Amino acid sequence: MRALDIAATGMSAQQMRVEVISNNLANMSTTGYSARRADFADLHYQQMTRAGSISAADGTVVPAGVQLGLGVRPAAVSVNVAQGSLSQTGGTLDVAIEGRGYLEVTLPSGLPGFTRDGALQRTGDGQIVTADGFEVAPGITIPDDSRSISINADGEIYAYFADRVEPELLGQLTLVGFSNDRGLEAMGSNLFVETSASGAAVQGQPGEDGLGTLRQGYLEESSVDAVREITELIEAQRGYELNAKVITAADQMLGATTQIR
Repeated sequence: MRALDIAATGMSAQQMRVEVISNNLANMSTTGYSARRADFADLHYQQMTRAGSISAADGTVVPAGVQLGLGVRPAAVSVNVAQGSLSQTGGTLDVAIEGRGYLEVTLPSGLPGFTRDGALQRTGDGQIVTADGFEVAPGITIPDDSRSISINADGEIYAYFADRVEPELLGQLTLVGFSNDRGLEAMGSNLFVETSASGAAVQGQPGEDGLGTLRQGYLEESSVDAVREITELIEAQRGYELNAKVITAADQMLGATTQIR
């Protein structure tokens, strides 16, 4: 009986949907996290009677036909690329991106990675890195004797010294954009790498080419909407229960068939 297999695909789909929702809720406090959404598509159809086929000798054409669906399949887990709200932290090296750009970092493999997590740190050598210690492009070092630093909207980093009046420009943070942000591959730790689906990284300066600007002392919060996620969780739970009822009904029908003498 096809109903058993069809309902099984429905239960598997709703289980995957719950997993995506649980990951969103788990990351509702993750800096710069973008909520995910599970997308599904119907499986292929068994053509019992094809639409448009001739049903009689006089040339009568079947207007609709008989097409039996075979269930559902996962199509994608898409990223909702949306600007999260900004939370003021007051951290000197905390920077939030107001726009669609990404900070570029250097991974241990030497390949570039990209992140919207602007909770930057300073190593013992004064180098600006991420919380995981990855160097932030273009590789700026803060002098040990600097009294304070400031980062303007264009990403320029200035250092202030006790024995000078004018600040010193240490460098400028760059931002990177992609033609298809949803095609980036998530690596964990708020990091992404480019793929053929995302297109090549296009580097630019903050405030140019729509990449956004930087705001010092702020961090971007997660874009997860807890109310929406809970609503979808209830829908997924009910969908799972309904598919389970289909399996129960199909089992009872098979049981009735086996009892026929």
